[in-house]
Amino acid sequence: MKFSVVMISFNQGQYLEEAVRSVVSQGYSNVEFIVVDANSTDDSNKILEKYRSSIDCLIIESDYGPSDGLNKGFGRASGEILSFLNSDDAYAAGAIGFAAEYFEANPEVDILLGSGYFMDSASNILKPVISTKFSPSLYIYGGVTLFQQGAFFRREIFQRIGGFNINNKTCWDGELFLDMALEGARFENVQKKLGYFRIHGGSITGGGNLIDLYAVDADRLFRRVKNRRRIFLFDHLLGFIVRAVKYVVNPKYLYCKYFDPRC
Repeated sequence: MKFSVVMISFNQGQYLEEAVRSVVSQGYSNVEFIVVDANSTDDSNKILEKYRSSIDCLIIESDYGPSDGLNKGFGRASGEILSFLNSDDAYAAGAIGFAAEYFEANPEVDILLGSGYFMDSASNILKPVISTKFSPSLYIYGGVTLFQQGAFFRREIFQRIGGFNINNKTCWDGELFLDMALEGARFENVQKKLGYFRIHGGSITGGGNLIDLYAVDADRLFRRVKNRRRIFLFDHLLGFIVRAVKYVVNPKYLYCKYFDPRC
């Protein structure tokens, strides 16, 4: 089973080598590694050149943002199973091998949502992230924990939805999986830790960047699912209930998040 991994890169040189090494050291023999760099001005190019022999396709050119870069990368991909990684994140050892065994054993599954860890700028583990059930309604009400660094999906479902929305600058991964769900894809979650999500000042999550733009994207996705605008009090209350229920129906998530960060 062939895997294609697309990594997008832009001025994340201080984390890039760790991200690249996490891919090339997987130990799985059939991985196509594609890197798309949007003309970085730091030392990213030197790092990519250092690992050039392990990169099957290197694209260095300007783009219209992460979604555009990912579409370019997946346009070159030939694997049966696809995944993507930011240049400041990383895969866990053996992640691709685990995903390969899972898809071989579960041919009816389109998307595997694994779990993982948050880490800081120095690669210290902060806490675990346990992925939860994905559905359109749960997602728009904040009732989904989506760990993109541990997500793998079949090529067919990606091609059916036409890739990423290049106009989404804040939650392009969430919209991708929402599109897949609306297309009828079958999701399955595992608690296996498959990756690391880095929180730092330069990231959207860690730095609080693009908050207003994220709200615009979130409202647009809400309208796509519900065919209406949010009703302020009703939908905010419903969102609170959905998020609370997430903990009730996922006791492992609650336990790991608040009581045992080692799990």
